[in-house]
Amino acid sequence: MRAVAFLAAAAVMLTGLWACSEPAAEEELVVYTSRNDHLIKPVFDAYTEATGVKIRYITDNAAALTARLQAEGERSPADMLITVDAGNLWNAADKDLLQPLESQVLSANVPTELTDPENRWFGLTVRARTLVYSTDRVDPAALSSYEALAEPEWKGRLCLRTSKKVYNQSLVATMIKRLGEEKTEEIVRGWVANLATDVFSNDTALMEAIVAGQCDVGIVNTYYFGRMKQDNPQLPLSLFWANQQSSGVHVNISGAGITRHAPHPQKARDLLEWMSQPQAQKLLADRNMEYPVNAAVEPAEEVASWGEFKSDDLNVSVAGALQVDAVKLMDRAGYR
Repeated sequence: MRAVAFLAAAAVMLTGLWACSEPAAEEELVVYTSRNDHLIKPVFDAYTEATGVKIRYITDNAAALTARLQAEGERSPADMLITVDAGNLWNAADKDLLQPLESQVLSANVPTELTDPENRWFGLTVRARTLVYSTDRVDPAALSSYEALAEPEWKGRLCLRTSKKVYNQSLVATMIKRLGEEKTEEIVRGWVANLATDVFSNDTALMEAIVAGQCDVGIVNTYYFGRMKQDNPQLPLSLFWANQQSSGVHVNISGAGITRHAPHPQKARDLLEWMSQPQAQKLLADRNMEYPVNAAVEPAEEVASWGEFKSDDLNVSVAGALQVDAVKLMDRAGYR
């Protein structure tokens, strides 16, 4: 019996030694992202080619990914969250889902106004939300600002995207910070009074309505305009850079942060820093006709052709901090 027990114990010991000698499974970074596959996959592929680090990513909308991180807690496999709009990033940070990061690389490459004040997330690309108008029916000299679209001359000529979309919530949040709630509500009520038709579900439908003659002017993200222009170079629309004599064009970001319970925080940091550098900046910005956050990187030729503009220098975190106030204000003003 003792001999049998000894042999059994030896077998267990040898099995343990054999298991310890097996090579560890190759570690991979896990990224939760709301960016479309065709926009983010080339970036991850380039990083893997450059470093050998494999990336597994899960795509969904920002709200679903945030809820998933909350539910998973310390058990989450996610190392990084990438999403669009500072309001969404602010929301994730406010729920304590992202960790602060001090990085000289990111500080050098990402402007302060495009970075969370507590360094929990960093901008990766910039998109401007500005005016778009019919080149057949609008003299650009008649345009000036977001606020001016509330004036009587635009009665029955304005198209807007729904207030339910975070992009418009962020714009109105910035206006609240700049102008105060009372003045902003007055402007939004003016927009509603000037609508030519019901609000649209997306910016593309809005621009199609302008082309069709339903309205003459609207507010859109620049990359939607770029996509339409790419499909139809003769598109009878043009961008107008709003508020150049005052606060500047409202800008927003796509951005990323390292998750609170990241299993591989150093590797996640390496990826985030890499994404702020030229190779990744070109891949991130050019494929969606956005602007790089890194000032050393030039935008794509088509994007550059739209001209330079002064952007609002408010920290984009305002979009999140005042999002609830913006939603309530738009509801009061009848903006649906």
